Amino acid sequence: MADAPEPSGRAAPLLVACALGIERLALRRGSGGAPGPVTVLRTGMGPGNARRAVTARLADPALRDAAVIASGFCAGLALGMHPGDLVVADETRGPDGTTVCDATELLVRSLNRALPTRTVHTGPLSGSDHVVRGPERAELRATGAIAVDMESAATLRAALSAGSRPVAAVRVVVDAPEHELVRISTVRGGISAFRVLRAVLPAFHEWHRSLLLPRR
Repeated sequence: MADAPEPSGRAAPLLVACALGIERLALRRGSGGAPGPVTVLRTGMGPGNARRAVTARLADPALRDAAVIASGFCAGLALGMHPGDLVVADETRGPDGTTVCDATELLVRSLNRALPTRTVHTGPLSGSDHVVRGPERAELRATGAIAVDMESAATLRAALSAGSRPVAAVRVVVDAPEHELVRISTVRGGISAFRVLRAVLPAFHEWHRSLLLPRR
């Protein structure tokens, strides 16, 4: 079920959607250092939940023009990725098609400033309706995708179905080909990913401020 909007004196122009409570916790903890209002929406896991929650939230007139960023954790597909690396999608891919993300280069620059010690990867982000492991990761990597998650593609499609707006997807790698979830080292990687996710909101706001959203 979607979370209620965060308290604010005015409508939040930026909606950040994530699936898990731990992702929402990281983003909420980072909101204290953000320069503007934000609504963090916890959608629940999977593309169906993401689609329904985002559609319902954007029906609120206060958010009808909101930019939307899909965020949270992901599985890295590219060799050499490490937990805590950032993925900025230039497009998301799902069963309903491909969605091109807005102002990707600006978002990468903003994240590099906010997190100068972290590696930022840019490329296609693939959508799945289940956790992807082993050979299936290699198959997705062969398509050119650099990471996979379950909600980003559905989130951005739902956002654009509700009206024209800037959209983006930024994910933090929690496991990668050399650091899969089944390994003990993932615990350390998960802590690293949480800390990175907690620091991304200022970069999201910088990206958003650069885009001239229509105000009604």
